[in-house]
Amino acid sequence: VQLQASGGGLVQTGGSLRLSCAASGRLLSNYAVAWFRQAPGKEREFVAAIRWGDNTYYSDSVKGRFTISRDNAWNTVYLQMNSLKPDDTAVYYCADSSSPPVRATDQAEYNDWGQGTLVTVSS
Repeated sequence: VQLQASGGGLVQTGGSLRLSCAASGRLLSNYAVAWFRQAPGKEREFVAAIRWGDNTYYSDSVKGRFTISRDNAWNTVYLQMNSLKPDDTAVYYCADSSSPPVRATDQAEYNDWGQGTLVTVSS
C-alpha cells in the first residue's frame, strides 16, 4: 500500500502551499501520520506529525509556520505551509504508522510511505 502525497509546486518566498496525503485503498492510520522532507544533498528530516488524540509535533524549523491537520475520517492529512523560505525547498514525503509510535518524530516508526511531492521556494 502506498500513500499519495500531492500539492507541491513552485512558490515565492513568503508564499503558502497546502500538501495532502491519502492512502490508496484504505484509510490512513490513526496511530500517526507524519511529513518528512529531503532537500538536495541532505538527509531526510522530520517536519510534522499528528497522532491519535490529535497530538501534533513539529520540527523547530517549521514551528509556527506549518500546520498539520486531518479530516474527520482520517482519509486525508494536510500540511499547511505558510511563510515559506528557500530552505523549505525539498521533496516532501508523508508516511503512516501501523502501531502507536514511541517517537512520532522518528522515521523508523513509519511503515508506509508516499512517493513524495516537490516543493520549490524561490528567493
